[in-house]
Amino acid sequence: MAIGAARRFVRQIQIVMLVTFALFAVAGEPFAGKIAGDPANTLFHALSLISISLVGATMVVRRTLVLPSEAALQVNSEDRAALTRWSAGHFILFGLCESLGLFGLVLRLAGFPLVNVGGFYLGGFLLLLLYSPRAPQQQSR
Repeated sequence: MAIGAARRFVRQIQIVMLVTFALFAVAGEPFAGKIAGDPANTLFHALSLISISLVGATMVVRRTLVLPSEAALQVNSEDRAALTRWSAGHFILFGLCESLGLFGLVLRLAGFPLVNVGGFYLGGFLLLLLYSPRAPQQQSR
């Protein structure tokens, strides 16, 4: 698979995942407030701590998988192993960002108001936009 085709495929996956954030927000609304009683703040704090850890994990994945693969592809655009690591790194990044949106949906279903949950949706969405795939350009010698 050429770099252009791989980038296009990764971009398509990214767009699908961006749309799912809107679906998470819409899916949680009919069930919001249906649970009797106040939601447990412990759940909110636990998922907040895990979310902060996930943001750190995205930085580690980007530095260990995506950036070295981009550097290798700049030198040799035909390196299949580097292209696979580059694509896999983006898919892992997207999965970590998507989990933030899922945490927001879980909290919304648990009865938390949209004001509290919106940060999870927005954070995951913005991270997903931030980690857009960039096609490595081959360096001229």
